Amino acid sequence: MPARFPLPPGSMIGVLGGGQLGRMLALAAARLGFDVTILEPEPDSPASRVAARTLEAPYDDREALMTLAATCDVVTFEFENVPAAVVEQLEMLGALAAPGKRPLAIAQDRVSEKQFFQGLGIATADFADIAGPDDIAAALPQLGGRALLKTRREGYDGKGQTWVEGAADAEAAWRRIGGKPAILEAKVPFVRELSVIAARGRSGEVACYPVGENRHENGVLRTTLAPAHISAATRAEAEAIATKTLEALDYVGVIGVELFELHDGALRVNEFAPRVHNSGHWTLDGCEVDQFEQHVRAVAGWPLGKTAALAEVEMTNLLGFEADAWQALAAEPDARVWLYGKREARAGRKMGHVNRLRPMKESQP
Repeated sequence: MPARFPLPPGSMIGVLGGGQLGRMLALAAARLGFDVTILEPEPDSPASRVAARTLEAPYDDREALMTLAATCDVVTFEFENVPAAVVEQLEMLGALAAPGKRPLAIAQDRVSEKQFFQGLGIATADFADIAGPDDIAAALPQLGGRALLKTRREGYDGKGQTWVEGAADAEAAWRRIGGKPAILEAKVPFVRELSVIAARGRSGEVACYPVGENRHENGVLRTTLAPAHISAATRAEAEAIATKTLEALDYVGVIGVELFELHDGALRVNEFAPRVHNSGHWTLDGCEVDQFEQHVRAVAGWPLGKTAALAEVEMTNLLGFEADAWQALAAEPDARVWLYGKREARAGRKMGHVNRLRPMKESQP
């Protein structure tokens, strides 16, 4: 019986999720000769309009999952809020899923995620598991008296989290996050946030992209500057953390690892995303092989591509009606505009991004 991997062109790749990440995955897969089936509950999704086929159904729809398992050579996902049980069900139906259910399950629970990193000896913020306001009041003294409360599950782009200003604020903070199981994290005195996008192939090879520096506004990523101007030691530590994470998870595909850089250059892990990542969008125009093609290569069993930067890139997210300036952005000679095909602009909604390219400096610190 011939080996299933590497998948030949013409194979079908399933993607759970039809948003902008699924759209860019489908475009990358098409460039390599693959077809893509999207499973997405919402009609007229951005990914569905560039994919070969769309199954419009809830993620846990049994018939849709059976179709996906029967027709796709491998299945992946574009965001981490797809229930891990769905991936497990796909595997029970005979589908091959990459990255797989374990990374998804860990990333979906912030307490499990912190415990995972600490089990690997990778430093994180100090934290406490929170089941109610009494736990908040009890943990605050050990976490510095002011700490960040986040729901254990779901929440993104600053949603589902609030600062707790002291024990007297515990009850109100609990209500602000909807009274859900939570994690309380100590404030990390960081100088900047970094992220490393990395990939692991089916034979265990790992490739890391240059580290990016991320800047947020109101909890939403606004810009990524890459390659970040960091020391060689910090760069090596970031890559070592990503590699250790990938290997511990027996991971296949692209991962995004978010990090805090402290004043002395040491790093603390914030979280990981078991998928292609917003802070890796700069690779679309700054690298020979971008993160989306890299993910397709990895899950299909192809060799991983080169990750070296060809230019310095400033990636800026286009939020809400900012994408209406597409004509002016397209007129910038060093700008590359990516629009996601979303039908409705809303305040804070990611409608696209623009990559502004600059020549690489001769050397970096």
